[in-house]
Amino acid sequence: MGGMNMNYGQFLNMIPEAMLVLALVVVFIGDFCLAKKEEKGSILFYLTAGLLAVATGVCFVYGQPSEAFGGMYVTTTATNAMKAILTAGTLIVVIMAKTTFVKNPANEGEFYLLVLSTLLGMYVMMSASHFLLFFLGLEMASVPMACLVALEKWKKQSAEAGAKYILTATFSSGVMLYGISLLYAATGTLYFADFAQLLTATPLTIVGLVFFFSGLGFKLSLVPFHFWTADTYQGAPTAVTGYLSVISKGAAAFALCTILMHTFASMVEYWEVLLYIVIVLSITIANLFAIRQSELKRFMAFSSISQAGYIMLAVVGNSAAGVTALMYYTLIYVVANMAVFTVINAIEQNNGGKTDIDDYDGLYQTNPKLSFLMTLALFSLAGIPPFAGMFSKFFVFMAAAQQGSWWAYAVVFIALVNTVVSLYYYLLIVKAMYIKTSENPLPTFRSDCYTRTALAVCTAGIALFGIASCVYEWLSSVAA
Repeated sequence: MGGMNMNYGQFLNMIPEAMLVLALVVVFIGDFCLAKKEEKGSILFYLTAGLLAVATGVCFVYGQPSEAFGGMYVTTTATNAMKAILTAGTLIVVIMAKTTFVKNPANEGEFYLLVLSTLLGMYVMMSASHFLLFFLGLEMASVPMACLVALEKWKKQSAEAGAKYILTATFSSGVMLYGISLLYAATGTLYFADFAQLLTATPLTIVGLVFFFSGLGFKLSLVPFHFWTADTYQGAPTAVTGYLSVISKGAAAFALCTILMHTFASMVEYWEVLLYIVIVLSITIANLFAIRQSELKRFMAFSSISQAGYIMLAVVGNSAAGVTALMYYTLIYVVANMAVFTVINAIEQNNGGKTDIDDYDGLYQTNPKLSFLMTLALFSLAGIPPFAGMFSKFFVFMAAAQQGSWWAYAVVFIALVNTVVSLYYYLLIVKAMYIKTSENPLPTFRSDCYTRTALAVCTAGIALFGIASCVYEWLSSVAA
């Protein structure tokens, strides 16, 4: 080791990551230097939002495939496009969260730092081409996320949610690491490219694959690794719940997709069966549980488990069309889900922190614009035409059906039937807002500019991404 020369020039091959590290340093110094200033929160917000906007642009423009550190880090045009989507989603989360910090500025600097740290971990996880670097990226994303979940430590629910998240994350990381050690024992390498060539289906590698899949199944909150989801989503601050449900899921889904398709290509018949079972269970069980929820954040937790099942349908296709469908679905899911959480956050701020579905009774009478935008977002999540969600579900079903086996057709059919069930429970919220009446409905209020900005961006995405075919074509060209 002593004779090795560290070539720091390799960091220039990691431009998106370098950009985020720079953002972290700048925000940290800003938080430290502005400690006693009144306008600290506003300066930090504009600094973080500006740096995230630049990082999104960098990921869009910087599309060249590159590698660093002897092939441990490899990035492709598809990876950079996915990073751009997730960074834009994170920007929406930051804008939406500002509403909370206007009233309660405690921990604002920490929130921005933790969000950037988590995003950096996801970047590393998606670009890793070595199991060790992949695991490090996963942990870099998980540990700050636990701090985010427990950010409102003065609330019992938030502290409890953080404890549940870190305990289950630790356990799932241990299971995944054990799986990686079994795979290493079977092949003698941790590099994805070498691993793919040496891999054969033996009992040892099959057990290793199942354990590795379980670790990422937790991140995606797929059934049966979903038990932490509802409690954590309910206890975490609403902005963090939105971040967990969208950005964290998108990164894990993309990473799992690329690893299964490229690294475990020779074991495709084994992991496809695993995927079929998990997808059917996730979509069906989550839909049945969602119907029974009366608390909106728990409701959205089960909705996101179901959506994770739909996202994984794209992986079944095992093709470039599958990767494109996954990226497109994540993009639409980001704007639709963040629109819902922005409305939940706005109403929570004006309703004494309550998030029960009953609190939305008669909302259309007092706040028609918010009700209308919420309805658009829910219709998109349910996959009702002509909203973008319908197209994203269509492309995912198409990608899965291309696999051509009876199993794939059966899973697609079950997913289609479940779409009807999901429409029913999304309409329960619409029914509360438009049809139900309340003795004392939520009073009329005017949303602040941060909420309006986040909602404008999300609504534009829901309306335009389905109609603008250039979005799908661009994703298709980078995934090819």
